[in-house]
Amino acid sequence: MRIESDYLGQLNIPQVAYYGIHTERALQNFPISQTKTHRELIRAFLEIKQAAAQTNATSGNLERSIAKHIVSATRTLLNQPINLEDFPIGDIQGGAGTSTNMNVNEVIANTALEQIGRKRGDYQFINPNDHVNMGQSTNDTYPSAGKIALIRLLVPLLDELRSLVNALGNKADEFSSTYKMGRTQLQDAVPMTLGNSFHAWLKPLLRDMDRIAAARDTLYTLNMGGSAIGSGINVSYHYQVHIIPNLAGITKLPLKQAHDLFDATQNLDAFVTLSGTLKTLAVSLSKMSNNLRLLSSGPRSGFLEINLPAKQAGSSIMPGKINPVIPEVVNQVAFEVFGFDATITAAAEAGQLELNAFEPIIFKSLFATIEHLTSAMRTLRVNAIDGITSNKQRLAQDIDLSVSFATAMAPIVGYQTAAKLAKESLQTGKSLRQIAEKHAYFTPDELEHIFKAEDIVINARTPEHGLVLHAPKI
Repeated sequence: MRIESDYLGQLNIPQVAYYGIHTERALQNFPISQTKTHRELIRAFLEIKQAAAQTNATSGNLERSIAKHIVSATRTLLNQPINLEDFPIGDIQGGAGTSTNMNVNEVIANTALEQIGRKRGDYQFINPNDHVNMGQSTNDTYPSAGKIALIRLLVPLLDELRSLVNALGNKADEFSSTYKMGRTQLQDAVPMTLGNSFHAWLKPLLRDMDRIAAARDTLYTLNMGGSAIGSGINVSYHYQVHIIPNLAGITKLPLKQAHDLFDATQNLDAFVTLSGTLKTLAVSLSKMSNNLRLLSSGPRSGFLEINLPAKQAGSSIMPGKINPVIPEVVNQVAFEVFGFDATITAAAEAGQLELNAFEPIIFKSLFATIEHLTSAMRTLRVNAIDGITSNKQRLAQDIDLSVSFATAMAPIVGYQTAAKLAKESLQTGKSLRQIAEKHAYFTPDELEHIFKAEDIVINARTPEHGLVLHAPKI
């Protein structure tokens, strides 16, 4: 063990630990979450510390030799997998993220000390606060690191969303001539194609993609150089001018400096907006999953319009039962995201005066939202959408027995007469066509058009993906 001190007193720190006393106090104070600080957040913090050391060195505020050792330590840590034994703090913590900021400062300082042949904890040579944290505050480093982490996590999410849209588009093309009954309020409406359903599902996802990309763009503006509450205290003008360009060079991201550093410490609206767009995506995915479960219900007493790939035995007691497990798990991810959004909204609203203390729970919720949605879309595409088949015989049977064709009769004989014909069909069990032929309201050509689904529905994969109804041929 080694002994480290702060103004609260002394603590024993494991000799092998790269972290120091501030991290140890956090471990004692916040035994809440079993999930550690996200690796992408740590990675972004390390990049910030590297950029800060380089910038402080060129400003003349930090000895170049010390800056060199800090940069070397950060590069060493960045060039290997993030070891959560070095960053053991849970992702729920008090202090607005100060514990994570200091955890990173301590690990960098002790890594640098070890590299120059000094013992861990010999902070008179390289200090976590005076050197590694120079020109910085948790107020600007923590939200900046969080934004960088979010930007990177959104890359696979948007890629997976695009792949899901393409998969739905492929199914829309495959089923473009597969006719079925449309339904409103779960009651028969008018004929459509199965391809129309897939087009309808992919369109909201395209809008979600645009909204998420727009929300992501707001994350590129950082408040580095703002220090405590955006005041810029203890920060050189040189640092404020150069920290973002230096950080952009390290991260390879088009980062921008906030014009108003004081306001930038309060821009929680960027996280609320991102959360809202992700919740909207979750709504789209959940609604689609509801439809998939309903359309595949059966196999004897349900809709049975489509077949989902069988992925596992559905019951421990009912042999042969197959459940729609993939849509079900997507639904559950969506429900979770709804809860995360409520948490983020509450945390953003609860901030007081010049700093929001609840960014840790905001980032924890956003990270989980993005990662779970990404995985949910992947399993939905691979294990469900790509393998969907249609039950054409069942679909054709539903169309033949439907009274929905009365809609096409109405322009010819009027709404009331068409309704009477539909009612008679339902009461007698005869098809609507049989009833129509019996009453001789229509010419043979009119009947042919009325009861020909492909004449009623024209399915073209246009940007609108809509239905086009023919006018009656009179």
